[in-house]
This record gives sequence, C-alpha cells and structure tokens, in this order.
Amino acid sequence: MATLLMRLQGPLQSWGTTSRFDERDTQLEPSKSGVLGLVCAALGRDRSEPLADLAALRMGVRVDREGVPMRDYQTATGVLIATGKADLRRTVVSPRFYLADAAFLVGLEGEDEGLLARIHHALRAPVWPLALGRKSFVPGMPVWLADGLSTLSLEQALAAYPCLAAPQWADRQQPLRCLLEDEQEGAIRLDQPVAPFAERRFGPRFVKSGVLHASDQTDA
Repeated sequence: MATLLMRLQGPLQSWGTTSRFDERDTQLEPSKSGVLGLVCAALGRDRSEPLADLAALRMGVRVDREGVPMRDYQTATGVLIATGKADLRRTVVSPRFYLADAAFLVGLEGEDEGLLARIHHALRAPVWPLALGRKSFVPGMPVWLADGLSTLSLEQALAAYPCLAAPQWADRQQPLRCLLEDEQEGAIRLDQPVAPFAERRFGPRFVKSGVLHASDQTDA
C-alpha cells in the first residue's frame, strides 16, 4: 500500500458535484471526480479512455486553509431553445460558486505503487494544463510535491505532512479538518466515476469527516 500526496492551492477553486442546468455549485473540498480529472490531464488520458484504475484509488483530503465561498455569474445570448433554434433575444444568467484562497492536501492511496509513481511523475511535467475544478482556475502553487510519494497509509501520510499554508489561528496546534473515503460508512457523495468522463456517469461513495493534528511546520 502506498499514498500519493498533492497540493491543491490557488486563488480560486471550484469542485461541483450537483450542478444542473445554468447553476454551477461547489463543494467546500475537492471532489473525487475533480481530482481524478486533474490526474487524467497530467497523464494525458483522454476523456473517452477508461479510468477504473484511478477510480479504485482511495482519496482523503486535509483542509489546511478553509476557502471563502464566493459567487458570481456569467451571461450568454443566442442559447438554443426547445425548437432547436437560437433565441438572440434571450439572455441566460448562470450563477457560479467557487472557493477563494483555499489550500488542500489531497491523498490517493492504492496497492499499485507503479500507478502512483506514474501519476507523481506526471504531476511534475503534465501533458495538459492542470486546473482546480475549472479550466480558468490554475494552481497558485505546484500540485506536485517532491516528497509526495509515501509508503505510509492515507491517514498517516495526511497527518505527517507539514501544513501547506500559514495557520488561520494563533494556535498552531489547531486541528485540521479531514475527510477520508470509507467503504461502509459516512456521508454519501455522488462523485465516484463509474465510466469514462465523456459519459458523465458518477456513483456514490462514503466519506467520513474528522480532524488531524498535522505538523506545525509550514511547508514552503
């Protein structure tokens, strides 16, 4: 068993799981579908290619800095209507939600150390640009961590790694919120890919919430 850690930190992030029609939501932490999409971009894996090997990895997230939920909107004209024609008189408003100034330590755990090593290498020299949930939301810091590949378990790796961001509170021992994928219990999240991304099919997974006392050394 091995764990790969990555840093998801930037001015803006968005991790939607329930978006429908014109409204685009975001979770308060990275979604598994979003993280695996980032991994596929690094590997150069097309949206039509299978990703069962990546979906089988167990994911955990340590929240080193909570993001500030924000909202804006986009407008579009010439949108197709039921007749199949574009209505140039109609303007569609699309609310968009995102997180500002968040920092997450994300871990992927699996038995295939070779796969994790390939992902680790790809994050350093990605085939396609990486994004934090949306193409325009580029990472503010490298996703690749030089010491991100570990033989520790997911829980141990997340607890042992130095904090990615300066503490939000005066007390450096303030516990950090953590979410760990579980086989049997926890909150249900509908972000587990069950087919290639081109098919946009996602199933449920269990996620347990807790806290970790991470190292009080801030990672540079």
